[in-house]
Formats: sequence, structure tokens, C-alpha cells
Amino acid sequence: MIQGGGWGFRRPALIAVVTVAVLGLSACGGSSSGSSADTGAGSVAGLPVTHFESGLKSGAPTPDLDVKNADGGEDDKLATAAIADVQAYWTDQLPANFGGQPFKPVKSLLSYDAKRDTQKTECGSVKGLVNAFYCPPDDSVAWDRGVLLPSLRERFGPMSVVTVLAHEFGHAIQYRLGEKAGVTKATPTVVKEQQADCFAGGYFRWVAEDKSKFYQVSTAEGLNQVMAAMFFIRDSAGTSGSDQQAHGTAFDRTFAFQTGFTKGPKECAAMNAENVKARLTERPFDKKDTGKGDEKFNGQLLALLKKSLDEAFKGAGVAAPEIVEGGGSCSNGKSTPPASYCPDNNTVNIDMAKLNQIAQPVDRKAEQKGQTRGGMGDFAAFAEVASRYALGIQKGVGASLDNPNAGLRTSCLVGAWAAASNKQGQVLRLSAGDLDEAIADLLMPESLVSADVNGNRPASGFDRVESLRKGYLEGSSVCSTQYG
Repeated sequence: MIQGGGWGFRRPALIAVVTVAVLGLSACGGSSSGSSADTGAGSVAGLPVTHFESGLKSGAPTPDLDVKNADGGEDDKLATAAIADVQAYWTDQLPANFGGQPFKPVKSLLSYDAKRDTQKTECGSVKGLVNAFYCPPDDSVAWDRGVLLPSLRERFGPMSVVTVLAHEFGHAIQYRLGEKAGVTKATPTVVKEQQADCFAGGYFRWVAEDKSKFYQVSTAEGLNQVMAAMFFIRDSAGTSGSDQQAHGTAFDRTFAFQTGFTKGPKECAAMNAENVKARLTERPFDKKDTGKGDEKFNGQLLALLKKSLDEAFKGAGVAAPEIVEGGGSCSNGKSTPPASYCPDNNTVNIDMAKLNQIAQPVDRKAEQKGQTRGGMGDFAAFAEVASRYALGIQKGVGASLDNPNAGLRTSCLVGAWAAASNKQGQVLRLSAGDLDEAIADLLMPESLVSADVNGNRPASGFDRVESLRKGYLEGSSVCSTQYG
């Protein structure tokens, strides 16, 4: 985040909702479920929360596909099965969703090793290309089995390989749909990427519903790996959404993926420059943002954070929690360091030193090498404190702090506060990359942003990310109606 007023990425309607924040929570009391059957800690977009090993099914068939230059290794097997599976998905879904349009497989597939191979496609040479791509001129899909796929698989599991291939195949679907997807040469790159992420989400819903012959994915740990992979392939903070190479922030990419998972391919094809631009968070750093999105987490900044939270939640009409430094623990009751909400005295007790460690800037180069990333950025630390503060507001209006949905309601309110801080003239406001820092925190197993007062959080990272996004895009009222 950055200090002071000036220009912000404004959403006036959302801000208006937040300034009368959480009034609806008082009606929720101790209810254990939200008003939507598809939302809440017991459901992942209407599917049950499941726990099992995700990946190739035992006894999955061998794909009958010709892959040029394949070496028969683990990553080629995963990629080839992914292409076969995605093609099976679109064989059903293309005619079902787009007026009976028949599906045609891509014309060729290429596996290569970016470290040594020099094959050429009509999109250029693969020499040194650590990537996977769809090439429209020759209707081909290619992937780097030498660097990209093994690095993803080793860090995020086998379904990350499937995620990348499902995304690239989404581009093939764009070209098959043509005007039905609204994609032309003039379509901004980020819109094409949003559609492809969305199409991948639709495919993963199909897998999660156990319709795949090749793959299985749990809605807890399995989708967590997929969401982590989506986070990893985000654009660097400060990238402009108008950049010809822009693919989207983690916030934008997970939004698109979850839209496809929840609403299906028709919704993906309806994404266009107008509606994507209206919600896109990808933007360059402000000229006055000398810290490039990161501030040192200290007493001065903590005072500004308190002021920002007080302003955002003043409409609740309840006593705001005080934020105190005391090691991050409560003397009475459950502690959740590095920040704890203590109901007995309505305080948020923090460990300044540990929060400052979290607030250290992300080391993107180290992250891409699979090394220690340092911190997660200042907004991750702000979000942890804001989540404990939001528990105090919820207590004030009579909402339960430890029912199954309390953590999701809390992260939703953190998202609503983040939107409020984007108002021009606020003491703190979002910087490029801040929302990605919150998502990075949410996907960590020990994250507090979506935790209840006892530190319990939903098993599904999909739900955790979705709840923050709902609050950010829809305002605080959705936090009580869907996560009561």
C-alpha cells in the first residue's frame, strides 16, 4: 500500500456500500451457513469439499495422440493426457454451449526441451522458450518439457501441468469459436488471456465432477495446487493491463478461472474488452509510489492502518477494536499470532516484528527459482491485521466468530475494506500488486486472512480467494448474505 491521497483505482459504488459497513451482519447472529447453497465453508461452488490425491487416475487409458518429439517421460505423459482430456471436454461442451458447433481437435502437438531443442513452428523457434503455447497459424499446441513443466510439477503437483495445458487449449477454442467469442486481431491480449483462464476453469469443474477418464482433482488440496499455480504465473506487479504481453494479475487470473469453474464456458466467451476492463486490477505503479507498492511495517504505518479501518467500518455503529503491540497473543482465550483478536477486551494484539517479516517485498526472481521468497509484501501483513480487526466489528454486531463460515466472512470483509481504501484521498490506498499479496497470504496454510477467531480456516483455497474477491468487487453486504 502507499500513503496519502491522490489518485486511486476507484469503485465509488462499492465504497458507498463499505462506508455503511456490515450493518447486515447483525441479522446473521450465529447462523452456520450463508443464504446461497453454492457458497460457504461446506461447499466449493456447489460441490462438496473433498480430500484425496489429485492427478492421473489409476488405470487411466493411454492417449491415442501423436506428439512430435515426445520423450515418454512423466511430464509428456501428463501433458498428453491433459490434451486428450481437454479435447474430450470440448467435444461435449462446444456443441452443448454454442449452438451445436462441432469440435475439431488441434492439428499438431509438439513437446520440446527449451534447454537444447530448436524446432520451429509457424509462431517461431522454441529455442530457449520456457513456455507452453497455442500457435494459431498451424493450429498447434506446444510445451516445454525440459524446464517449465517439471518446475511446475515439482512445486505445485501434477495438476499444475494440466492447468497450463488447459489454458493454452482455451486459446484454440477462441479461434474455433471466432465471433462467438468476440476475439479479433484487435482484441487486447489480457482479454484473450482472461477467456483462456476461464475456459480452463470450466474444464476443471468437469474434472471435479468426476467426468474425466484421465484425471481427478479434489476441491480442497487439489484445487489449492491449481490456484497456487495460477498465482505463480501472474504478471509482475506494475504491469499495465494495456501491455501487449499482459496476462493478468493473480487477482484477475483467479477471477477468470473461478468464473469458468462456477458459471461455465458461455460466461467465458462473453468476456470482452468492456467488461474485463471494468474489473481489471492490473495497472502500473503510480508516479508517487516510490516504494513500488511496499512500505515498512512500523508504528507510524500501523496508526494509518487503524485510521483506515476505523473509517471503513464506522457505519457498523459499534466500538472499534484497538490495535496493541503485545507479542500477538491474548492473555485470555485463543491466540493466533502474529495477530490475535481478543474478545474479552476488544483488542487486536500484534507481533510487530513478525508482521514486518511478512511485509517484506516479494523476491520474484527467487520465487521463480523455487527459492525462499522473503516476505509476501506489506498488504499481506495489513490484511492479517485487518482480518482480526474485522472479527471485532463482527462481534460488535452479534455475528458468530467461530462458526464454519466465520473465516470466509472475515476475508470477505477484508476485501470490502481493500475496496474502500481505493477511494481518492484515503490515508492508505492500494498499490499495484497489493491484491496479489493478499491472495499469496490466503493460499498459505497458516494464513489468518480467512481464519476465524480460533485460527481455523476453510480447507479450500478456492473458497478463501473467492470470499476476498467477493468483498472487493461486491462490497460488504455480500459478506453477510453469503457467509452468514
